[in-house]
Amino acid sequence: MRIEKCWYCSSNIYPGHGVTFVRNDAKVFKFCRSKCHRHFKMKHNPRKSKWTKAYRKTHGKEMIMDKTFEFEKRRNCPLRYDRQLYIKTIKAMQTIDKIKQDRKERFYKVRLMKQQQAQKTLADKELEKNTTLLKGPEIPLTETVKMRDVSLNSVLRKQKKRIDKITEKRQLFVNEYQTQDVDMVDENHLDSEGEIVL
Repeated sequence: MRIEKCWYCSSNIYPGHGVTFVRNDAKVFKFCRSKCHRHFKMKHNPRKSKWTKAYRKTHGKEMIMDKTFEFEKRRNCPLRYDRQLYIKTIKAMQTIDKIKQDRKERFYKVRLMKQQQAQKTLADKELEKNTTLLKGPEIPLTETVKMRDVSLNSVLRKQKKRIDKITEKRQLFVNEYQTQDVDMVDENHLDSEGEIVL
């Protein structure tokens, strides 16, 4: 059984899946899902739909020219069964697949590098245009020192307030806890000196 390719989006069609459309001139079109079939019936161009392989290849997002693609060509002439030939082809398929994967990754990295370079140049241009945004108002040195001292003092004040609040809360909690303990002890458990007797 063959794994066919969808006419519209070029994805895999496994046995028992998809739709086949035969035109009056006996040309066969295979589709992986109803979405592709619907687009075909509406005469949409696969090179203009962003999610298809055709679009990705025409816009340089995937490899087009590579020697590894020649191995995937469809061969309709039947061969006589030869065990050694089949073993060799299976081993070759694995190595070719690995080579193809490495080349795809390399192609992807180069594409990303180009994109990052373009973004850097755009950012540089933006900086050149708006240099005034980078420069702040020029303040004399004495004023900056004063501002730093003021900000430091305000931070210290805030910290002191926070510490004071925490200590107050602790003191309230301790006082409340002690009053609860005293209330819980009955008068029967106190001796003549006022100490607790168990």
